[in-house]
Amino acid sequence: MDLYQATILEHYKNPHNQGDLPKATNRGSVSNPLCGDAISMAFKIVDDQVEEVAWQGEGCVLTQATASILSESIKGQKIADLKNINQEAIVKMLGITPGPNRLECALLPLRALLKALD
Repeated sequence: MDLYQATILEHYKNPHNQGDLPKATNRGSVSNPLCGDAISMAFKIVDDQVEEVAWQGEGCVLTQATASILSESIKGQKIADLKNINQEAIVKMLGITPGPNRLECALLPLRALLKALD
C-alpha cells in the first residue's frame, strides 16, 4: 500500500503531461460540483491512435494523480482501446481501492477522457 501511495504522491508532485495541447483533435472537460475538482483532457489522434496527450485541472491529490497516470497509460493506444477503460482499470492503475467519495475523484479524469471521445 505504501508503494502505491508513493506513486500517487509522485504523480501529484511531478505530474506527467500536464499542460495545454494546442493541436489536440479531441478535448473533454468535466467537474465535480460537490468538491470543486475540474479536469480537462486533450489528445491528438493520428491514424486512430493517441499520438499526444495533455491534461489540465485543479483538484485533490487523487484527481490530479489519476489524470497524470491515465495520461501516461493512453499514449500510443487505439481509440477503441480508450473506450474500454473503466472504473476497474482506473483502480488497477492506482493500485488502491478508494472509498466511494474518493472514487469519484479518481474517476473524474476518466470521465473527461470519455467525454473527449464523444
